[in-house]
Amino acid sequence: MSAAGEAETELPLLFQPITIKGMTARNRVVVPPMCQYSAVNGRPNDWHLVHYGALARGGAGLIIAEAMAVEERGRITHGDLGLWTDELAGDMTRLIEIMKRHGAVPGVQIAHAGRKAATQRPWHGLGALNEDDIARGDVPWESVGASPLPAADGWLVPRQLAEAEIAGIVQAFADAARRAHQVGFEALEIHGAHGYLIQSFLSPLSNKRNDGYGGDLRGRMRLALEVTEAVRAAWPEDRPLFFRISSIDGFEGGWEIDDSVVLARELKALGVDCIDCSSGGNSASATASVIPRSRGFQVPYAAEVKRRAEIMTMAVGLILDGKHAEEILQSGDADLIAIGREVLYNPFWAVQAAQELGADTWFEMWPEQYGWWLDRRARSIRKYGL
Repeated sequence: MSAAGEAETELPLLFQPITIKGMTARNRVVVPPMCQYSAVNGRPNDWHLVHYGALARGGAGLIIAEAMAVEERGRITHGDLGLWTDELAGDMTRLIEIMKRHGAVPGVQIAHAGRKAATQRPWHGLGALNEDDIARGDVPWESVGASPLPAADGWLVPRQLAEAEIAGIVQAFADAARRAHQVGFEALEIHGAHGYLIQSFLSPLSNKRNDGYGGDLRGRMRLALEVTEAVRAAWPEDRPLFFRISSIDGFEGGWEIDDSVVLARELKALGVDCIDCSSGGNSASATASVIPRSRGFQVPYAAEVKRRAEIMTMAVGLILDGKHAEEILQSGDADLIAIGREVLYNPFWAVQAAQELGADTWFEMWPEQYGWWLDRRARSIRKYGL
């Protein structure tokens, strides 16, 4: 019997459809946000169209498009996409259409870079903008943060946000969520990780405030909770809301897993449906971490948040093959599997994992333009013992 005709319960969990509120994804494979740093004035171009089309053709159930800034000053680099105006949001429709055309649910992450704004594109160093960047036209702008502490030596010192200013940022997140819905995104993630604005408020390493947005855990969580409440009110109730966390900072005296559990419980009460469990990134770049890395190194965080906060979680981080992904789901450690850099290396990761797990023997999950060729290729290999 073909995979298309099998009963759902006979499929590996990784390839069983999943419904979260009004969203149904064809499988549990998620492409997480991965910035391409290739936008022009916040707008996507042909690179983005080809990129997201390839990921959708590869068989993922949900694609969460890269971080889109809720304010122009909230970009990480000059190459970030944006949702700070209706016009910018309208430019995203081609990306949404191509994801849907190839069977993926189109999602998006909304973000504010905070003190890590106005930095270099990765291939130029991923550090503070310098004279070479300025000569290319990448001129720095003012960054803002929880406290006037740079993310690393030599980086911009952010201006500490006044308490009265914060409501405007909360509203910017809500406006971005409204725009995301209006143009057709079907899932939304708030970026609360990796040292960007929200996480810089959460962590005691970067938040030294002594007002209502600092101090104890409750004060440091205030911005995250206010943003979530405002976004949930602007985002349709029947559409899923994700929240990405840095489960731990990885530095002594920083944010810890117990804090993440407390935050996850609060987020659940405000209507968040799934916690995307990443880690690290409070200082320097999001990809620079002191946390030791091994296969599935962040899965224990997803498992603990899921168990203790009683909320759906998404596991991410060096999950390299379908067998490992299936083991994570079968063990109950997470509900969704995010495959990031692996799908850049191999955009067809999902459908190849389906074959690895015996869920797609005859290439029926592949685009039909490819599947019939590959079926004949497989038959030739078997026939001639190649």
